[in-house]
Amino acid sequence: MATALLLVAPAWAADVVVVEDWTNLKLGAKGVPDGWTSGQSWGLPKHDFTVEEDNGHRVLHLRSEGDSSMITKEVKVNLKATPILEWRWRVVTLPKGADARSKHTDDQAAQLYVVWPRFPREFRSRIIGYIWDTQAPQGLVVKSEKTSTVTYIVVRSGPAELGQWLTERRKVVEDYKQIYGEAPENPGAVSVAIDSDDTNSSAESFFGAIIFTKP
Repeated sequence: MATALLLVAPAWAADVVVVEDWTNLKLGAKGVPDGWTSGQSWGLPKHDFTVEEDNGHRVLHLRSEGDSSMITKEVKVNLKATPILEWRWRVVTLPKGADARSKHTDDQAAQLYVVWPRFPREFRSRIIGYIWDTQAPQGLVVKSEKTSTVTYIVVRSGPAELGQWLTERRKVVEDYKQIYGEAPENPGAVSVAIDSDDTNSSAESFFGAIIFTKP
């Protein structure tokens, strides 16, 4: 998990906080997007990311070839006002043999993390990872064997919906309570990632707009 938290997501209105909609980024821009940071302290991330247009929507295209790449943006969110995390994503290629239940196969084509930083960050931060996994069953909640501060929620699993744009809505407060047994403070960051290093395979996905909104 990346821990560098440097940049603040803007807000459209009181009832919507925009983490990212990619519209302020140059079409064709590659690597770590403006307004985001890598801060990755492990592996050799390639950040094979490209800002593209898809059916009139600006999106981020992510590719991975045996690497793990993550970007992070600091956010200011009031979960009492905007408790719903909503995003659009599309997965094209799942990392072969990946499964979040084992540290030896802990790869996903699309990962969206909500981060509650706590000191020391490497050991006490609380992080929920919403993932599209290759094999772990949809709905599974499982702590990462690779990163002790991360708990995964498998939002999508397997190839049945590959190539389709899907919109997800998660009740972040309820997810947090289920995992940690108490109500959350406001999160400090959001991360987007793609991962295929443990399986030494390939992965490909797209992310559209990411927002916090009212129920």
